[in-house]
Amino acid sequence: MTTEAEPILLHARDARGVHTLTLNNPKAFNALSEAMLQALSAKLDEIAADDGARVLVIAAAGKAFCAGHDLKEMRAHPQLEYYQQLFARCSRMMLQIQRLPVPVIARVQGLATAAGCQLVAQCDLAVAAQEARFGVNGIDVGLFCATPSVPLVRNVPAKVAMEMLLTGEFIGAEEARQRGLVNRVAPLDALDAEVERLVGAILAKPREAIALGKAVFYQHRETGIEAAYQLAGQAMACNMMLDVAQEGVQAFIDKRPPAWRQAPSAGSSG
Repeated sequence: MTTEAEPILLHARDARGVHTLTLNNPKAFNALSEAMLQALSAKLDEIAADDGARVLVIAAAGKAFCAGHDLKEMRAHPQLEYYQQLFARCSRMMLQIQRLPVPVIARVQGLATAAGCQLVAQCDLAVAAQEARFGVNGIDVGLFCATPSVPLVRNVPAKVAMEMLLTGEFIGAEEARQRGLVNRVAPLDALDAEVERLVGAILAKPREAIALGKAVFYQHRETGIEAAYQLAGQAMACNMMLDVAQEGVQAFIDKRPPAWRQAPSAGSSG
């Protein structure tokens, strides 16, 4: 159980370089309050500076993953400047996730709504418990979820996203998987094992290639197809110059495992 002394965001790092950030304010359904946004942003900067980082898992304590922005906090500050600064701060944090040089996995054990659903959509990958539900239901209180719509429409088809935004209706985990919002669904008691399978698959690949690939993936998604092919071709040429790629190709030719596949680097402690 959470106590007053516990931080609202927990941070752990294992010897493999796998970081875990756990939203730890279950009484407030892990809302993205000003304090939570500040804590997330600071930790994301810290992880970005860890040269041994390999994966980030974003998890949550309690029954809800994240219920979005703190509406009580928002109602207490009815000024345009406050709202502009709040949403700008949230957007910067979401972009930090995208710019992080390691894959970010959302571990969704429960409800993810509004900016909480945005957080799931912003992560590179997502694994959900069968009990999890997803919605962008700000419209229920007269607030169209415009910022959550940014990553949402980049995860699911436009008409699917618009239906969720206009109706505020929730979808279950399996429907979220079918629509492209999450990658995998598992029973709650098997959620950590499913996340670990995904983590293990990533750790078996070279960090340098993943960092380069993640960056170019998001960059070419936002450009035209001709420019995207030019960008992707240049990225692959640069990737091919990396030692891990040269070793991987030689290993394929030699019909042996590449040297970097033997064991993932533990990196530095942090």
